[in-house]
Amino acid sequence: MKKLFIGFVLAIIMGSVALAADQANGVSASNSVSGSGPPAVAVPSTPTPTQAATPSTAPLTKKRELKADKAITLTMFAVIIGITMCVVVWAAKQTKTAADFYAAGGGITGTQNGWAIAGDYMSAASFLGISGLISLYGYDGFMYSVGWLVAYITVLLIIAEPCRNAGKYTLGDILSFRTNPKPVRAVAAISTVAVSTFYLTAQMVGAGKLMALLVGVPYKTSIIGVGILMVGYVVFGGMTATTWVQIIKAGLLMSGAFLLSVLVMAKANFNPIGFFSDIVNNPYIQDHVSKMVLKDGITLAGTDAGQRFLEPGLFLKKPLDQISLGMALVLGTAGMPHILMRFFTVPTAQAARKSVIIAMWIIGAFYVLTTLLGFGAAIHLTPQGIISVDKGGNMATLLLAQQMGADISPIIGDIFLAFLCSVAFATILAVVSGLVLAASAAIAHDIYVNVIKDGHADQHEQVMAARITSLVVGAIGIVIGIMAEKANVAHLVALAFAVASSGNLPVVFLSLFWKKFNTAGVISGLVVGTIVSIALVMVSPNMTYPKVVASGAQKTIEALEKKQAALPPGTMLEESDTKALVKAKEDYEKNKDGKSMMGLDKPLFGLKNPGIVSIPIGFLAAILGCLAFPSRKSEEMWDEIYVRQNTGIGMAKAIDH
Repeated sequence: MKKLFIGFVLAIIMGSVALAADQANGVSASNSVSGSGPPAVAVPSTPTPTQAATPSTAPLTKKRELKADKAITLTMFAVIIGITMCVVVWAAKQTKTAADFYAAGGGITGTQNGWAIAGDYMSAASFLGISGLISLYGYDGFMYSVGWLVAYITVLLIIAEPCRNAGKYTLGDILSFRTNPKPVRAVAAISTVAVSTFYLTAQMVGAGKLMALLVGVPYKTSIIGVGILMVGYVVFGGMTATTWVQIIKAGLLMSGAFLLSVLVMAKANFNPIGFFSDIVNNPYIQDHVSKMVLKDGITLAGTDAGQRFLEPGLFLKKPLDQISLGMALVLGTAGMPHILMRFFTVPTAQAARKSVIIAMWIIGAFYVLTTLLGFGAAIHLTPQGIISVDKGGNMATLLLAQQMGADISPIIGDIFLAFLCSVAFATILAVVSGLVLAASAAIAHDIYVNVIKDGHADQHEQVMAARITSLVVGAIGIVIGIMAEKANVAHLVALAFAVASSGNLPVVFLSLFWKKFNTAGVISGLVVGTIVSIALVMVSPNMTYPKVVASGAQKTIEALEKKQAALPPGTMLEESDTKALVKAKEDYEKNKDGKSMMGLDKPLFGLKNPGIVSIPIGFLAAILGCLAFPSRKSEEMWDEIYVRQNTGIGMAKAIDH
């Protein structure tokens, strides 16, 4: 095992260095990166008849190009991978028992766990997507990020301490104490694997596209590379390695965001009032907002348009959708299996509470920094320039890093961009490692050890089962990531949070705080909440509806043909408009007779996130299932679990069955 692992590490490091030496040129980024943050937002490149005319003070477009120096970037990748692999070598020596593998032996301090939670939660898509959303839609982009921060108040007040005291390794441990353990563990494992798979696929596709866009590494090669690394972290190092990889990644991410924010504020002489005045008076931002049709068809221009960039409603236009999204984020985080697992790594409930508080401060600071980066990108890059690289705005932060560094020196711009690319890559590795660990724990610990083996497996067998399962989950993740290359995976994030908030959270909450809750309640809550949330997402606007696409293409065709008709005889459309017209006609022909994955012409459910409907249904199903099939045993064991979840006395021993 040791020789195999050392060879694995050396092969990765040497391969990265060799690849860096062979590459010398950058690559233009032209597509968006998918991930766990907000989905890419398509911005129309051609004004419709209802859009305002472009002010003469700003050109229609200000094209930019994102190029990463491959040699510098891949060398930096190799350095970060080398450091994390050293951590894995160290962690592998510490991982001897199942407790070591799943929970780092409970030896992670509250401070360390707080940084690890932050590292587990701050994804590359949050780093790139949130700032990109702010750079294109201003205030609404910031509001989009608030849900992720507020979510940890729920975790702090309701989940962290009781879960630490009432669990051992997995969601199944929490739910099975006073229920029939085998069916409960089986259903909990299925839910955990579903959530982890949805989230993991989005992360894997994001990693592949990020590498392909920035350094020209082929998509499949990127997916395989990320997969091998995440399997290495989990299989050899378990939770200890995963924790420290997440801590390192969080430190790098905060350092990069802080440094870039300082450079942005330095441009404004560290004057917040002047910074926001620059936004209001920026002609490119004014032009960008003037093209957006606001409520009741109103359009703005000049400083009114610039001021509107700092007000809500440019992106989040449906209050009900916002409420539903907020519910899913706030409650879904508390039901995420890879987040719940983090509370089993600390020695005391006090450390669990401390870790959540520290994570909240780190995540809160991170989102403040991304706000500065988003607005800074809008000022210094212009929304038009950002859109010319990526319509979703996901490359805004990387473009800004390149620009801010290049203002000092061209080589500094290359180094700064390479550093942030490496940080984004490390971010994805940290998140996917946590997800693989959560999924493998559900299968190995809940299904194999406690359902199949009925709890009778020695430490060596448990650790071996965990490692084999991690390897299998990682391999499946690679295959799914490759298959999803051309798929729109934005809906997978909605699925992950919907299932976590509608299936997992209701049963965890009721199990911890309702005396009558029992096996029937757990199973009905998990099954109904999961099925309803998935079903609603599958018939929501998250899915692709070819006829809706065709309708949009038809409107573009009509607008451009009308524009062509208004031109003097013999005059042709501009090249960009001509290309847009050709593409619109192709899209129309390709999609006019198509249907969605579910065979629909248009969405049946109007909200992008089903939380406002599926969460109450999940709670209701759990309550009704419990009342329909009462259990005296569950009620008799309530006093014991109530004491243990508040004190932690004897819990680890009690659930080791």
